[in-house]
Amino acid sequence: MWEKISLIWKIKELRNKILFVLGMLIVFRFAAHIPIPGINVENLKDYFSSNQILGLLNLFSGGGMSNFSVVMMGVAPYITSSIIFQLLAMIVPKLEEMQKDPAGRRKVNMYTRIATVPLAIMQAYGMIAILRQAPQPIIENVDLMSMAAMLITITGGTILLMWIGELITEKKIGNGISLLIFAGIVSRIPEIVQETIINFNKEQVVTLLVFALIAVITIIGVVIISEGQRNIPVSYAKRVRGMKMYGGMNTHLPLRVNQAGVIPIIFAISMIVFPPMVAQFMLRGSGIISTIGQGIIDIFNNQVFYGVLYFILVFIFTYFYTAVIFHPYQIAENLQKQGAFIPGIRPGSHTAEYLQYTISRITLTGALFLALIAVLPLLLKGATGMQSMVIGGTSILIVVSVVIELIKQIESQLTMRDYEGF
Repeated sequence: MWEKISLIWKIKELRNKILFVLGMLIVFRFAAHIPIPGINVENLKDYFSSNQILGLLNLFSGGGMSNFSVVMMGVAPYITSSIIFQLLAMIVPKLEEMQKDPAGRRKVNMYTRIATVPLAIMQAYGMIAILRQAPQPIIENVDLMSMAAMLITITGGTILLMWIGELITEKKIGNGISLLIFAGIVSRIPEIVQETIINFNKEQVVTLLVFALIAVITIIGVVIISEGQRNIPVSYAKRVRGMKMYGGMNTHLPLRVNQAGVIPIIFAISMIVFPPMVAQFMLRGSGIISTIGQGIIDIFNNQVFYGVLYFILVFIFTYFYTAVIFHPYQIAENLQKQGAFIPGIRPGSHTAEYLQYTISRITLTGALFLALIAVLPLLLKGATGMQSMVIGGTSILIVVSVVIELIKQIESQLTMRDYEGF
């Protein structure tokens, strides 16, 4: 490990990329501590600690939401915009065609960025409306000019993070959006450790050891599932060209257990926080509208309903995102063009059907695992009656997955430079 770290530092281009990524993450963390004026920060933190849905939003803002910073919405509007266009690509043929070539993908990415702006304004306004209705006063004296200034500032913060995320992604040192979320989660660890030490008493020893053991088991499970794959054997037919014979070799096609990574959990959280936010607007109405809004909020505050819905959404989105990124018919066509085949399976549509059947069975394990990790804190809270793990299962999954992806991308950069050396 130390040899690789030394090698990374010696390669100027790779060192500059890593330093640039670290610099962008520092900018993000600095912005997350710049609060918008006129906020009662103590009441705000108490309100977030008592609301699990807002706690999830705070997770993806890197803690910026709990102190009402200029980047309080984090990358949530951009993620929502990405979800919308990925769903549209499945039902709008023109968008589906655009995503098949680089120029079309650039256009779709541009549309995604443009749609982020109104979504950021809407979500920022919704969050301000929610905080204005909190039991303890959080935002006071919000006139038209103050509201406009807040919305412009928060939207600008979201666009800044979107830009930083894309700059990081261009350096090919991890996914920018995932790294921003990762940085936000990791930044909470010193504060959590400090609180644990301050509030420590001997009666908590067993509970903390149990949570630590569960955290270790969860990390091991995440690594196993993230790295797990099924190798489909592939053979290449022998071809004679002139006096030479090509092909005739055997290889394999790796199918990962978790093709979707942490994206399904991110999608599920983006979807699960939307109805309560809309319901907060409905509370400002009268009659049946206010009653419906209060009913939606009460339903989502129910731990059982919330946990079951969260589990189902993560499960469904795992299959959905796998279908978005894995195209069995395209893979089967490419294999056929290369003169390759799966032993015992006829080329063409039969190969595609076999790959679809196989990936569906493999994804079942990945989907169940992701869904279980997502609701793990709720299960522990229900079993022990105490607040669950210091860092929840979702946070552990994101941190471990991002670290694995980061290590792989750095190793690929090192391998590429080794090949250049040869």
